[in-house]
Amino acid sequence: MNILITGCNGQLGNEVQLLEKEHQEHTYFNTDVQELDITDKEAVRAFVNEHQIDGIVNGAAYTAVDKAEENQTLCQLLNATAPGYLAEAIEERGGWMIHISTDYVFDGTNHTPYVETDPVCPNSTYGRTKLAGEQAVLDGCRRSMIIRTAWLYSTFGNNFVKTMIRLGKEKSDLGVIFDQIGTPTYARDLAVAIFAAVKQGIVPGIYHFSNEGAISWYDFTKAIHRIAGITQCRVRPLHTSEYPAQANRPHYSVLDKTKIKQTFAIEVPYWEESLKECIERL
Repeated sequence: MNILITGCNGQLGNEVQLLEKEHQEHTYFNTDVQELDITDKEAVRAFVNEHQIDGIVNGAAYTAVDKAEENQTLCQLLNATAPGYLAEAIEERGGWMIHISTDYVFDGTNHTPYVETDPVCPNSTYGRTKLAGEQAVLDGCRRSMIIRTAWLYSTFGNNFVKTMIRLGKEKSDLGVIFDQIGTPTYARDLAVAIFAAVKQGIVPGIYHFSNEGAISWYDFTKAIHRIAGITQCRVRPLHTSEYPAQANRPHYSVLDKTKIKQTFAIEVPYWEESLKECIERL
């Protein structure tokens, strides 16, 4: 197959490119904004047709959650409108699409892991635009999969793990939020799940993927420092109210992975095992 990867310079995009070497039966077109502007409908259509694209993995998105509150038009364009363009273009060719979404489509008021059929209720610009993107993809392409993920990190780009390692080495004291609970996701594990779906054949619908387990940002930071051998930095727990941010965060956003595990017969690693692997690679 000819597969278009968007957002190839992001955390997930870079991990996908590493795994492409293990799946050389396909031809990959790794693109970011320099190679393909996904907000240009005609450019998307032309690219998909010219390269005879059979499937799309869309990892491109506006992910600056706080800045999104000030840049709502751009956020809507990248997270909602552009995925619709991709979906329509690949639908014309009878192809498939995997679109990456987020736990922010939920308001975080659950006390048990979110399943795919739970009511969505985003309470930030980022969450609302990502939900609109999900709908645009589902409406535009019959063979589409939405994969919602959360707390993404990798050895690439800027992310929480790398920031906490840097701050742990620079500071003697660090305050981290303890009353937001979720599950970290190693982007490499998400990439593995995507390739499992591609190999076995796309089963349309909405799926959840993160690593196993649940933890607060505070406990996650403590684990990062322990694994990275950082001992000189004291980590203090903070309430969300003590750390003002422009965008609302879900207080609880643990995702239930049963559907994707059963559909594609995959095992999902525990968050701490994946964190150790990532830090070793760093």
